[in-house]
This record gives sequence, structure tokens and C-alpha cells, in this order.
Amino acid sequence: GLYEPLDLAIAKCRLMTAGVAGQAVPEGRVRVATKFTRLAREYYAAQGKQADIIKLYGAMELAPLLGLADEIVDIVDTGNTLKANGLEPRETIAEISSRVVVSRASMKMKHARIQPILDRMGEAVARRQTQ
Repeated sequence: GLYEPLDLAIAKCRLMTAGVAGQAVPEGRVRVATKFTRLAREYYAAQGKQADIIKLYGAMELAPLLGLADEIVDIVDTGNTLKANGLEPRETIAEISSRVVVSRASMKMKHARIQPILDRMGEAVARRQTQ
């Protein structure tokens, strides 16, 4: 029930798969640790891969090292945390950035109040991008 009317183009990062550096993805079924279970399930299904999705929170990088998973799906900014844990980024699932979200009800009921705010924020984002 949310709209994303404006991409602020800040805090950019990527939702990615990652695995142990130099280790190939196993053939057939793959075990994947993530807190983004729905997105991971959709990604692997679209790739035609069978995946067992394991829901984990925090310290995701340890799952492949402890043998809990073959890969992880997590948010990656610089990739330094992956490298520090002996992992490498593999496939990008989605580009991510901060966005303004508005509930459907508010967008309908308070559109006249919300739209000017969104317009001003959009102008500020556009100015920042041209600098």
C-alpha cells in the first residue's frame, strides 16, 4: 500500500548475490542465506535455479564460511565487508537508493498537501544532480 513517488538518488548501493571468493556456484540446488527472502526467491526463480532460502539476520557473510549456505543475498555498498570475510560479489539483483514513500490513502486524501512537497524535493534532487 505504498507509492514511491521520488527517488532521492542518495545512499546508492546494490542488492547482490555473493559467495566464497574463487569458489564456483554449485550445480543444481543452491542454499542461499538472506533477510530479503522474497526478493531472493524471485531472483533465483527468474534465473531458473532451484534455491533453498535460509532467513538470517546480521553477520550474513558468515553463512558461506560456516557451511550454512552456498551464497548470500545482501545489500552491498563498497564490497569491503565481503572482501574482509573472504567473499566476492557475483550478480546484481537490484540497484537501490533512498526514496520518498507515501501511503496510498495519504496520496489520495492529502494529494494537494503532499504534491507541492514532492515537487520541491524533486527540484532539490535535480539541482544536486546537475552540480
